[in-house]
This record gives sequence, structure tokens and C-alpha cells, in this order.
Amino acid sequence: MAETYDFPSDLLAGQEELHQVRAELLALLKRLPWSVEPMEGISDNHGWRKVELPASPGWTADEQAEVEKLRERERELAVFVTCHRFWAEVTGAEKVDARMRLKHVREAEEEGRPS
Repeated sequence: MAETYDFPSDLLAGQEELHQVRAELLALLKRLPWSVEPMEGISDNHGWRKVELPASPGWTADEQAEVEKLRERERELAVFVTCHRFWAEVTGAEKVDARMRLKHVREAEEEGRPS
């Protein structure tokens, strides 16, 4: 039977916030124009696939600030989760298993599986 881990509440909260910040950043990046700076459209059919991009108005200063804020928070949370004191208690290959379980705690709880 697979090992179950008693993750500390602050580690679980950090991982959950990391999931949320990454989802928010991805959604924001999908909404923004493809180029940070204003750029003309691109049409290239000389490569192995055709590339077509419309003109990009670029990102506003507020959009750039929001992306940077989310990226900075993502970095902070990634460091917090990966350097948490809990990992010192887990040895060898168990670290890989424990890390994967931590990443998927939310799905496991929704399905009623132990984490």
C-alpha cells in the first residue's frame, strides 16, 4: 500500500495558494496580447508550419505590473513549498512520492483518497 503523509497545514496552504496563483497567472496570460511591447502582425509561411499573429497593442503598465506581481508571488510560494522543513523528515525516494501527493492533495480529497 502506498505511503500516506501528514502534511503540515502551512505546507498544504502554501501548495494550494501556489495552485491558485499559477491558475490566475495562466488565465491572465491567455487574455493578454501575445507581445508585451506593441508589435506589427506576423505572417510567415516559409517554415515547416505557417505562423500568423495579429498586430499586438502590447500590455498596459497595469497589466505588466499584475503579471510581475503574480510571478513574484509564484516564486515566493515555490520556494516556501520546496524548502519547507517537512522535507527534512522525508527520506530518499519517498520525497518524490510525497511531493507528487502534495501536488495532488486537492484531487485526492475530492475523490476520497488518502494523501
